[in-house]
Amino acid sequence: MLDIREIRLNPEFFIERLKTRGGDHWKLVDEVRKWDEKRRMAEYQDGLLRADRNQISKEIGFAKRAGEDTKEKEEEVREINERIASHNSEAEEATQRQHELLMNIPNLPHPDCPVGEDETANPVVRTWGEKPEVADPKDHLVLAEALGLISLEDATRIAGSGFAVYRGKGARLERALISFLLDLQSGTNGYEEVNVPHVVKRECMEGTGQLPKFEDDMYGTDAGEDGRNQLFLAPTAEVPVTNLYRDTLLAEGDLPKKLVAYTPCFRREAGSAGRDNRGIIRMHQFDKVELVQVVHPDDGLRTLEELTSHAQSALEKLGLHYRTIELCTGDIGANSAKTYDIEVWAPGQGKYLEVSSCSWFGDYQARRMKLRFKDGEGKNRFCHTLNGSGTALPRLYVALLEQCQQPDGSIKVPAALVPYFGFEEIR
Repeated sequence: MLDIREIRLNPEFFIERLKTRGGDHWKLVDEVRKWDEKRRMAEYQDGLLRADRNQISKEIGFAKRAGEDTKEKEEEVREINERIASHNSEAEEATQRQHELLMNIPNLPHPDCPVGEDETANPVVRTWGEKPEVADPKDHLVLAEALGLISLEDATRIAGSGFAVYRGKGARLERALISFLLDLQSGTNGYEEVNVPHVVKRECMEGTGQLPKFEDDMYGTDAGEDGRNQLFLAPTAEVPVTNLYRDTLLAEGDLPKKLVAYTPCFRREAGSAGRDNRGIIRMHQFDKVELVQVVHPDDGLRTLEELTSHAQSALEKLGLHYRTIELCTGDIGANSAKTYDIEVWAPGQGKYLEVSSCSWFGDYQARRMKLRFKDGEGKNRFCHTLNGSGTALPRLYVALLEQCQQPDGSIKVPAALVPYFGFEEIR
């Protein structure tokens, strides 16, 4: 959420930065200013009326002690109370509309972000390794089905399309990857491992910014009579992990907070029909290891580089060729101020697949969830938040099978994974 006080002081700056995203979200700036002015005017009028009421009430007291008639002044008080109630109603409506609008205005892209309309304007900022030379590469589904690792047919009978059943060494490989990723981040890279609920409250989804925009893409329970008791299956561990600090005031010395978690993730993937739907590339349920950091505002941009390198380190230890791109203003997520996507090469697909998106949100999420710290001068300030996949499992699984496939259809297991998997090859 953006700061209404900053919008009030310099609306042109916010409009200019939002226009770089494309679309018409920038128009919400003038709309939120209108409701902000209505709220402030209603509160101002309320204050004047309360002062008048207090003065008249004092006069009534003096008049009664003097034995004078007070009916006329008491009628004035009743009229003022009615006007106060009216202004309170106006202020409540304006506050609600202002909040709704602020919840729907995207974050401002950082000035350093490349300006562009879509993914074609995303520059490659890093490449690691070389594309493996694989003669006549098979895609992951052909390899997995031939080796008995994955069954989409079994999953369809259980839950419909968009799910997978991992069997035998296929299930063992998934578990090995999760353990490898958690050990790397909680050990070498210094994150605290947490195990969190896989369902979250509506206010948690609002805090990290998945709601209200992406509600149609989420799996949720019944909301109940008051509409606030709804729970959602977590679309990413970002939601429960970051919300560990919702409504929290941290000490400056407690920063940074570095957390890593594994969770299954659940998404309807509404509107994604026909997009990367081969095999396990795009699923309704998938495993992911997530990195989250809560930091001092001075450290936000530096930490984004650090967190991105932590996600990259997993692919490097597995020996998988990848590239990192920086998202342009027209492609960056609504909540993010700056984002790097890490894409791993999948020779069977003949293209790169996103396995991690590492984002810095500034105080956008922290403001929504009231996540603050007390600085050295005793002032309460909003923290900055970051997160990144470390990494998403299905596409990592795809890339591993396709980059490590052998001419006979077997899979050579990366050396770093052998202690977790127990075998050097899959055949």
